[in-house]
Amino acid sequence: MASFEMVLSHREKALSLLKADADKIMKLIKVQMDNLTMPQCPLYEEVLDTQMFGLSREIDFAVRLGLIEEREGKALLDELERELSALHEAFVRK
Repeated sequence: MASFEMVLSHREKALSLLKADADKIMKLIKVQMDNLTMPQCPLYEEVLDTQMFGLSREIDFAVRLGLIEEREGKALLDELERELSALHEAFVRK
């Protein structure tokens, strides 16, 4: 039973860490949008692309280790993309 509990603990920790990294990306983008006049700024897009790529690689690694299900990783990326899109729309409408 201890082994099952340890695997469950690792899965929960992996998902928690991935969610925290996704949250950091959102905060970074919010700060950038608050300080930029255009969301199409190359710096904004470069940071977003780099951060999203890094998160997708982290998720892929966690999936390959069996720490999270592929659907969980995809859901996390999809949710972040929806939030970023909504943030972008809100910024454009200012």
